[in-house]
Amino acid sequence: MTAKPAAAATRATVYGYPRQGQNRELKKAIEGYWKGRGTADALRQTAADLRRSNWQQLADAGIAEVPTGDFSYYDHVLDTSVMVGAVPERHRPAVEADALDGFFAMARGTQDVAPLEMTKWFDTNYHYLVPELGPDTVFTADSTKQVAELKEALALGHSARPVLVGPITYLLLAKPAPGVAADFQPLTLLDRLLPVYARVLADLRAAGAEWVQLDEPALVQDRTPADLNAAARAYRELGAPADRPKLLVASYFGRLGDALQVLAAAPVEGLALDFTDGASANLADLAAVGGLPGKRLVAGVVNGRNIWINDYQKSLTTLGTLLGLADRVDVAASCSLLHVPLDATAERDIDPQVRRWLAFARQKTTEITVLARGLAQGTGAIAAELAANRADLASRAASPITRDPAVRARTAAITDADGRRAQPYAERTAAQRAHLGLPLLPTTTIGSFPQTDELRVARADLRAGRIDAAGYDERIKDEIREVLSFQEKTGIDVLVHGEPERNDMVQYFAEQLTGYLATQHGWVQSYGTRYVRPPVLAGDISRPEPMTVRWTSYAQSQTAKPVKGMLTGPVTMLAWSFVRDDQPLGDTARQVALALRDEVGDLEAAGTSVIQVDEPALRETLPLRAADHAEYLAWATESFRLTTGGVRPDTQIHTHMCYAEFGDIVQAIDDLDADVISLEAARSHMQVADELAEHGYPREAGPGVWDIHSPRVPSTEEAAALLRKGLAAIPAERLWVNPDCGLKTRGWTETRASLENLVAAAHEVRADLTGDHS
Repeated sequence: MTAKPAAAATRATVYGYPRQGQNRELKKAIEGYWKGRGTADALRQTAADLRRSNWQQLADAGIAEVPTGDFSYYDHVLDTSVMVGAVPERHRPAVEADALDGFFAMARGTQDVAPLEMTKWFDTNYHYLVPELGPDTVFTADSTKQVAELKEALALGHSARPVLVGPITYLLLAKPAPGVAADFQPLTLLDRLLPVYARVLADLRAAGAEWVQLDEPALVQDRTPADLNAAARAYRELGAPADRPKLLVASYFGRLGDALQVLAAAPVEGLALDFTDGASANLADLAAVGGLPGKRLVAGVVNGRNIWINDYQKSLTTLGTLLGLADRVDVAASCSLLHVPLDATAERDIDPQVRRWLAFARQKTTEITVLARGLAQGTGAIAAELAANRADLASRAASPITRDPAVRARTAAITDADGRRAQPYAERTAAQRAHLGLPLLPTTTIGSFPQTDELRVARADLRAGRIDAAGYDERIKDEIREVLSFQEKTGIDVLVHGEPERNDMVQYFAEQLTGYLATQHGWVQSYGTRYVRPPVLAGDISRPEPMTVRWTSYAQSQTAKPVKGMLTGPVTMLAWSFVRDDQPLGDTARQVALALRDEVGDLEAAGTSVIQVDEPALRETLPLRAADHAEYLAWATESFRLTTGGVRPDTQIHTHMCYAEFGDIVQAIDDLDADVISLEAARSHMQVADELAEHGYPREAGPGVWDIHSPRVPSTEEAAALLRKGLAAIPAERLWVNPDCGLKTRGWTETRASLENLVAAAHEVRADLTGDHS
């Protein structure tokens, strides 16, 4: 079927682009600046060079309107806080002394000042800095960054569209500032914030912006009538001034729902909607409200969150339908391309045929421009691209990589009993206490220890052939012994081997499981200068041989204290990978769970008494609409229990979660039936401990007392104060003492000092409880 040609106005665009550069130049420049190896001017020059390169790449691919303002040294929500003057009082002196250093102080903290809280950006693995607001917050406009980057792009000859976080989403993502009542609603500040946005929009118009994009992804979540009324009021007010640019309100990550009618009726010139599989209902909803007569529609038909090639024919069918629903239809990805790696052609170690199934950011820009050309000129203009696309889709569907009959048979044979521990928690905990002999308030860490330069050199030497496997193993053994020795001297009760052999908590396992593909250059920003390489989940999953038993057993042989076996759970293995899109996620999770179940069994058989199965992504992957929660949580918790359900009662199962809002999944945390859970709690001042207590959580928990995503060292007094706050919610016999997260990204100096203070705090509080101050 030939698509009806669109008006010549059809354009290709994107909402945002990866920031890091081909070789993570931004990360290196920022971290060099932090360490004093580079100047602020050098960092700014690197950033300008990357922006210029990004815009040119987009223009060369045929993107007719490039985004500006999406580039950030750390986080675009933090940029928004600066833009509207929402700087916490504790950070104002640093910001006023030096804007750049103050910006990083808000993100990372200093030894004396805590950073902003960090949490997940909707259901992605990107982290944003949470705005802190209160009744006394005064907003002031500072459009310096936004105007400067627009002018940069215009000076280079690009048609550019500034991108801002919209006012509704900004306020809905905020939380009450420290000392403000917990029930304070930041959205009540809307009338105070809107004039600041209007000023920024006027500044951008004066600088040459024809269009400005306001991102409102919070509107794809369940919203109250009051929220929707606020959105209507916001865009009625922002649409009123005569000195503003045209406004494009963008939603992504799902179905817009009731907010669609609100935005369709607003005095704005355009809407951007997600039309990928997860938001296909937007098409019917748009028709139901009568389309967008007189408005621009930006159609997100290319998946901006996953890496599989687009189905051109399917997208063209959607775009053809949309032509009758708006005056102008442009083509885009479903969201910012921040969430995918830069360029699939760099992956030389992946089979060339398989590589043709992959589309990273550069390939997605090509897909967008091909679809825009097909929409504007008819499918005859892209006949060759359509034929190649059909062949690549057929190649993937028919590949033996995608289906393993043995894996599918085993998954089909799962029973309810496979996903349940044989004994209830009350019996298990008695057996575990007798077996492990731990003190009140036992101390532990989450798993990883600092990845030192020596370890990175050892990996490089192994790859380059400068050392053989035996020499590499000796270096790993040396590191494990050092980590164990430090923990024993410090007085930690349950030890870890430090994971020196692991590159990443997901990639390490993916490289040892069938069905996964690993990338060499597929870096994606997780937060700040932290980048990860999500593996590609391409086919059915199995475990050819044990993955962690060797090093865990070696560590246990070096100490009489228990050493935790460390695994990444099935939901996180999916969430932090690029998942296959040709079967339900629950089916894939069960396959991964069975592979991990084999590993748990082998660890236990080798003498490991404490096994931690990390699930930091359980909350992150929660669907954005409440109606979809039950189905997701059913398979997510089942897959965890399937992983751990076969162990003896005296084997203690731990899990770990971090940097998300846990209050709305406490029942799911309970349903995991883990014996011990450790959670991020330091930045949020033990909020999760109160949430567990309110739920009546019956098992053991370790709310973190050290925020490891900041370089500052918490004092013994600070850790003890947090611990006492935790004790107000969780009984001492069920409370553990641990950091918020793994220590891979920290240095040894701060790690030693922080863990020594953590253990001292545990001893101090334990002595207060027992009366034993000897």
